[in-house]
Parts: sequence; C-alpha cells; structure tokens
Amino acid sequence: MIPSIHSKLPAVGTTIFTVMSGLAAEHNAVNLGQGFPDYDMDSELVGLVNKAMKDGYNQYVPMQGYLPLREAIAEKVHALYGASIDAGSDITITPGGTYAIYTALTTVLRPGDEVIVFEPAYDSYIPNIEVNGATAIRLPLRYPDYSIDWQMVRNAITDRTRVIMINSPHNPTGAVLRASDLEELRKIVSNTNIFILSDEVYEHLVFDGIPHESVLRYPDLMERSFVCFSFGKVYHCTGWKLGYCISNASLMTEFRKVHQYNCFSVHSPSQVALAGFLSNRESYLGLGTYLQEKRDYFTTLMKQTRFDLLSSHGSYFICGTYNRISDEGDSAFAKRLTIEHKVATIPVSAFYKDATDNKVIRFCFAKKRETLESAVEKLARL
Repeated sequence: MIPSIHSKLPAVGTTIFTVMSGLAAEHNAVNLGQGFPDYDMDSELVGLVNKAMKDGYNQYVPMQGYLPLREAIAEKVHALYGASIDAGSDITITPGGTYAIYTALTTVLRPGDEVIVFEPAYDSYIPNIEVNGATAIRLPLRYPDYSIDWQMVRNAITDRTRVIMINSPHNPTGAVLRASDLEELRKIVSNTNIFILSDEVYEHLVFDGIPHESVLRYPDLMERSFVCFSFGKVYHCTGWKLGYCISNASLMTEFRKVHQYNCFSVHSPSQVALAGFLSNRESYLGLGTYLQEKRDYFTTLMKQTRFDLLSSHGSYFICGTYNRISDEGDSAFAKRLTIEHKVATIPVSAFYKDATDNKVIRFCFAKKRETLESAVEKLARL
C-alpha cells in the first residue's frame, strides 16, 4: 500500500510559467513570457566566477553568506538609500529572491495569521502564505494603473493581520510605488504588530527618472521589515538563483534559524565573484537606462499592432490589452497566440488566485532587439 498525502497546497498545479515556456518550446515560439533575458551577462562577472573556482573557493562559505559580499551590499545600501546596515547581523545571502520571501514568511507566520497581498501578485506569494497555515487577504490593485487603494488596506486590517507584502517595481505590471505610498504604509503600520515583506528584486529597473522607494529609506519601516533582493535580476543571470534578504538584527536572527536548515549555504564562487564585482557601481546604476531603452523600443514597435500597451515604469515587463483583436479570455488568447502565431506571453489572470480576467497579457521586453522585432513582426499580423 502506497501512503497517501494530504496536500498542503491542494489547489496548486503546474505554474503558468512552466506551461507557457513549454508551449513556446514545443511550437518554436518567440518567448516574451517568462522573465529572463536572452542576451549575455557581463563577461567580467563570468570571469570572476571562473577565477574564484580556480582560486579554491569551492567549499561552504558561512551560513549567513560570504562576509566580503555582505560588506559590499551594506556599502551599496548606504550609498543608495542612506541606510546603516550591519553586514554581520542584518544581511543573509539566499538562493534567490523567491527563497528569501518564503523564508521570511515562514519565520513570522503561524496558523490563523493573515497576510495582505495585492493582486495581481507574483505567483509564489499566496502558496508561500498558505503552506505556513496562514490566510492571504487579497486586495486588488486599481486597474489600469495598478495603484494601491490605501483606504482598502486600512479596512482589511484585523487583529490577525501579521504581514503586509509590497512589491516595487511590480511584477507583472511594471507599476512603481511612490514616496506617498510609503508614507501611507508608515501611517498604517505605526504602533501595530504588523511586519512588512518588501519584494525589491527589480530595484534598479526603474524608468522615467522615478526613484526607487526602498523600504530601506525609512528606519521606522525597516525595524519591522524583511527586504528581498535578487542578483539574478540585476546581473542578467536568473539561472544563478542568488539573492539576499536585509532585516534588523533581531528579525534576521529568526530568519537564519529557518534558513540554516533549508539551505545553509549558497554557491560560494558566485558570492566571491559578486563581492568584487559590486565595486563597479555602473553595473547596476546603468540598468534603468538600459532597460528603459528596451521598453521604449518595444513600445514603438508595438504601435504597428492592434495591442494597446499599459504604463510600465519598472521591471522587465509591460502589460497590454487585446480588445481590438479578440474577446477571448486572456489564458485562451495567450495559448492561441503561442500555438498559432508563435509568440509566448503570460496571461495576467494567472497572477490572481480567482483568475480575474481583464483581458490583459504580460510581455517581457528584456530581450535582444532582434527578438523583440521578430515577436512584433508576428504580432502585427493579428
């Protein structure tokens, strides 16, 4: 007799990213779906990893992460956001930003807790909440600019609210929080026992001269926050699955208790390489301009199609409606687009637990020019 499993996530199946990337490969479609670049990462960083391996950095580094890397991160954070971060106690290197988010939630959540999540939301958020026995309180962002209704947030808070999750720049929409949003958040959580989980993996991919409003700018928010970042998104190496979490010392102590038994340590040569590479500030400060040029190029190309693009002020992504083309649901349309027209996208309904369908699909523009041109050539035929 085979033992049966009582699933912790009975409603969860294969993610839309796996489905759409599989369809893209099967039908030889241009993949503007999953969020990864198709251009090369910096060869200098590749060389530094190779050097670290040859220099013998092939065993475990400390559980918290390679100290020179944590020191480089602390210096960077101070320069960018004016935050005084202790490299020894406040930073932990993780196998990706998603892992950092899961670990932070596992650190603070208990059965019966509630977590406020804004939808559309990165697809790992709600399963990560539910696997910890907590409940996701899903609040819709205001369509079509995907802004937060802060009065709705106030109305949603109960004595069970444990965490508010924010994400800026936002996946999947490219929306960006402004200083006024952070001020509202500060007012709401003041004198409460609510934690903040801030997903800032696209921190350097902000466009149009808008500053990134990191939680790290605000000491009163920082004292109750876990702030999660990704080297993969910054340095065009998503397959590395390397990131980090910043929090205050008391919270990070608890975070590390969970982390040490899930992962313990992260790929050593990459950490050694990044510790040196972070001194090249232009490697991340120039990213916003670089990706904005790609967004603008894609936006210009798309004018020859019947898609209507929404605003995107950050991230790898821009969303668009297809009302002038079809009245299909977004999931059916995205699959047909992949199979029949050879362009893969992601239906935005996949980022809502109840599959809210505004007939919007997400495009990833972090691609080579020829990739974007090939995709738009096909899209223009619709």
